[in-house]
Amino acid sequence: MRFTRECLYADCEQVSLVQLIFQLFSIVGRGTLLTLEALMLFPLQLVNSRARKEFLRQSYIVGIKSLPVVTLVGLFIGMVLALQVGLEMRRFNQEYYIGAGVMISSLREMGAFMTGLILSACVGSSMAAQIGTMTVNDEIAALEIMSINPVRYLVAPRLAAMMVMAPLLAFYSCVLSVLGGGIVAKTQLSVPFMTYMKIAVDNADNYDLFVGLLKALIFGVLITGISCLEGLRTTQGAVGVGRATRQAVVASFLAVLVVGYMVTRMFYTL
Repeated sequence: MRFTRECLYADCEQVSLVQLIFQLFSIVGRGTLLTLEALMLFPLQLVNSRARKEFLRQSYIVGIKSLPVVTLVGLFIGMVLALQVGLEMRRFNQEYYIGAGVMISSLREMGAFMTGLILSACVGSSMAAQIGTMTVNDEIAALEIMSINPVRYLVAPRLAAMMVMAPLLAFYSCVLSVLGGGIVAKTQLSVPFMTYMKIAVDNADNYDLFVGLLKALIFGVLITGISCLEGLRTTQGAVGVGRATRQAVVASFLAVLVVGYMVTRMFYTL
């Protein structure tokens, strides 16, 4: 059989697509195994004193150092929601119910979603860069030579810290969003602050809070797994570290978007 140039190009495209799909599933599988191994080592963070110190240090990095960004983003997200939704509700003389809209949207979606994006950009990129630098400098290989499990030493404390701090940061972001919405309701929409807060609290539901915190927990696991995996598979020196950091942030953003939609669909439409 004689192949034309067009056929050869088509075969190359098919092969490259198959290879791309194979690599994608390979990376997802490696990331899943890495995350499961780190999850199995989670109790060690509470038993071993050295592991507990590293867990506390990572919790400080993930939680306390992220507070300024989470504070500003949470406050202004609530203000933007209240302003945009309140202006439309004013057309129907329903601006007094703006507190319900801000509270429900913050608990269900915006608190966990914005926290996930912030942690992806601030913490996930740092994880990928740090572990990637250790990989290209052969420090990971040195740990293995000394019979030190890199997952236990590097990944498990970061995962434990993210699992604890991500839901707390999401709840903190929700509180600030509601307060920011109350400021806009008072100053821009002429809605008394106490009236706004009463309606907001009356519409707060434990189920919505549970879904939001669960999303934040899942986002924390995904961000840590993706970032640490990208760091561990870094090659080609400083260029590879930059590439791994970029890929970790992009993949974390996509994971937050896709998984957030899937969790919302599972809990609110089934």
